[in-house]
Amino acid sequence: MHLTNGSPPAATDRHLLRYGTLAAGCAGLFAVLLTVVEVRWAPLAGLDRGWTDSEHAYARGHAAWTAAVQTLSNIGGTVTMRTLLGLAAVWLWLIGARVLACWAAAQALVGWAALRVLEVAVDRPRPHFTDPVAHASGPGFPAGHAMASAITCVILLWLVRPHANRAGRAVAAGAAAVTVLAVGWTRIVLGLHWPSDILAGWLAAGVVLGAVTVAVEIWRPGDLARDVRRVNWRTRPRVQRVLVGEPSAPGRDG
Repeated sequence: MHLTNGSPPAATDRHLLRYGTLAAGCAGLFAVLLTVVEVRWAPLAGLDRGWTDSEHAYARGHAAWTAAVQTLSNIGGTVTMRTLLGLAAVWLWLIGARVLACWAAAQALVGWAALRVLEVAVDRPRPHFTDPVAHASGPGFPAGHAMASAITCVILLWLVRPHANRAGRAVAAGAAAVTVLAVGWTRIVLGLHWPSDILAGWLAAGVVLGAVTVAVEIWRPGDLARDVRRVNWRTRPRVQRVLVGEPSAPGRDG
């Protein structure tokens, strides 16, 4: 996600179009995925079952591997991700980026509410095994871990992006992508979600990210961009001092 530093009407219109397209596109793909899940489309059902059975069989036979995957899944859980997002919102509020803080908090709250509504509405059972390696309760569509990690990693990446050079942005984007993919993969390995549940979580995250951004842009046109400038102004000197180092004192060698 990216907002320009300026906030003229034309830029606001572009933001609305960009994030509206993101929300609408992800919503359309989510609807298609939900449809094929509900009608039990054979190719998707076969992919779900084959992939999940294969991963679960390996996990069942390798206890140390399974423990490591479970730890990774716990670290990337919904509580951890929403806590990180909450801390980011508090930090933004404290440095005066109030609209940006509300935007980040709204992403977490709307994401949580949307997940609960979709789980109840779809009510899709999780994979069932006679000898499970992990346990989770409630419906499985969409996957909460996948949804929460995608929302949080995209927002954190977006906040870091202005302070990094091109290489830094590439590293941050790669780390965010690996985190999101790894968290989703752990839920399949542990037999707690079908692969289509994970995909649904990512698509639902895209809907939330786009829709909340559009709502904030309509509510406070241009204020997100102004808060980006405020964050840059408050943090860039500190980041540069860390990256470059404090200047040497007069009369001393560097």
